[in-house]
Amino acid sequence: MSFLAFFTALFSVVNPLGAIPLYISLSQHFTPSVRNEQVLKSSIYVVFILVGFLLVGNYILQFFSITIEGMKIAGGLMIIRSAYNMLDGNFKKGKAISAKVEEEAMTKEDISFSPMAMPMLAGPGSISLIISTGAGIKDPMEYAYIVSAILLLALSVYIIFRFSPMLFERMGQGGISAMQRIMGFIVLTIGIQFIVNGVSPLLKGIVHP
Repeated sequence: MSFLAFFTALFSVVNPLGAIPLYISLSQHFTPSVRNEQVLKSSIYVVFILVGFLLVGNYILQFFSITIEGMKIAGGLMIIRSAYNMLDGNFKKGKAISAKVEEEAMTKEDISFSPMAMPMLAGPGSISLIISTGAGIKDPMEYAYIVSAILLLALSVYIIFRFSPMLFERMGQGGISAMQRIMGFIVLTIGIQFIVNGVSPLLKGIVHP
């Protein structure tokens, strides 16, 4: 997977544009300076979370004796689940954000790590994508473009959330919902491709043992 393809996949799964309405709702009691500070911290946390799972992903697979094919299939299913929620316009369900979590966040002074960085941005889908992609790395140099894509994602998240009130005013709920559904379709195809990549080697092993 090329740098551009991986970044596009990661950006679509994280879906920061779809998170704008929820972010505005959670941060409405903050001053502009505090809101900007929360955005910066969240972007940094996303880098540490995703890079952390990239580095320990193989160890997790080895510890639980999970094959790369199994991880790709499981990751694909998780990504497809997120895609369906995006297509239905249900961002919170796809990111495992319950009403209780949202209510608790409304009273917190710091929402940068939870629920913003995790699970709102670095949720099950993006973590599955990171581990699945990292498990298939053969050239150590491939880690460089994955980390670069994560850094570019964090920068994108910062810019989008930093100017989210203006974006929400310009695009409106309808525009954001439309964009979310477009990304949902892209994420759906990514999930299906992950499953195909996981199933194909298994089928070849059955046909040509």
